[in-house]
Amino acid sequence: QVQLVESGGGLVQAGGSLRLSCAASGRTFSSYRMGWFRQAPGKEREFVAAISWNGGSTDYGDSVKGRFTISRDNAKKTVYLQMNSLKPEDTAVYYCAVHVRLSYYMDLNYDYWGQGTQVTVSS
Repeated sequence: QVQLVESGGGLVQAGGSLRLSCAASGRTFSSYRMGWFRQAPGKEREFVAAISWNGGSTDYGDSVKGRFTISRDNAKKTVYLQMNSLKPEDTAVYYCAVHVRLSYYMDLNYDYWGQGTQVTVSS
């Protein structure tokens, strides 16, 4: 089993940056692809980014491409999400999760979710 704890969220002005962290504990973290999702009030959970087990492959949702960067440090059992050029529409609770099957774009293919961290971008 894997436990995940997100941190790094907060309030930032439009155009600013934040770096989210997702610390994992438990077995075999380095064996899994990891993903970030977000959910804004009244909206469905949205795919943000994913990274392969060794960091060699990354992918992003269309709304964040070119602004967000996902990375990982397996020695520290941590996944990061660097968010630049933030916009008010990036406001959401951000979650990390462990990808376990099939398409990594779909949240139902993930297990072991963190509790989430709130990101609020003011205009």
